[in-house]
Amino acid sequence: MRKNTLREFGSKKDIGMSLLWYWLCYVVVTAIGIGHTIFNILVLHMGSMAEGPGLGQGYEMTKPWHPLYNIILFTVFGLLYLRKVKEPTLKKAAATGALWAGISIVIDLVGWVLVPHPWTLTFKEFYIDYQPWITLIYLAMFIAPLISYFFLRLKTKKN
Repeated sequence: MRKNTLREFGSKKDIGMSLLWYWLCYVVVTAIGIGHTIFNILVLHMGSMAEGPGLGQGYEMTKPWHPLYNIILFTVFGLLYLRKVKEPTLKKAAATGALWAGISIVIDLVGWVLVPHPWTLTFKEFYIDYQPWITLIYLAMFIAPLISYFFLRLKTKKN
């Protein structure tokens, strides 16, 4: 990144705070998704990974909810971040959204596809079979700080 680009985005403190809010939200969103899957399996008696193809019916039934979790939570966390930025701008909100979505794309590739674990998915399962949900999730992460910015603007106009 060029120095001017960094200045436009904000100070190093702003970027650090953006990453802190991102990681907090990413953990919360992931925990909610896992909790929703467990609820489906234990309470609604849907099939688990051991009983079905892929990650099982309990997980499959949560997929349409994933973009909703993300748009709501990343908007809230974006608002928490942007209200502490010295001079929040639309450009800073867009840069935050691009940063958050970009990091998520890389982390998801490594964490869900490349690193072997019990829930590892193939490239096809994650990027093809998970459509349109994965695209909507990344889009939600990108636009959430923009929505947060507009909420912040509305609030400051009322005061």
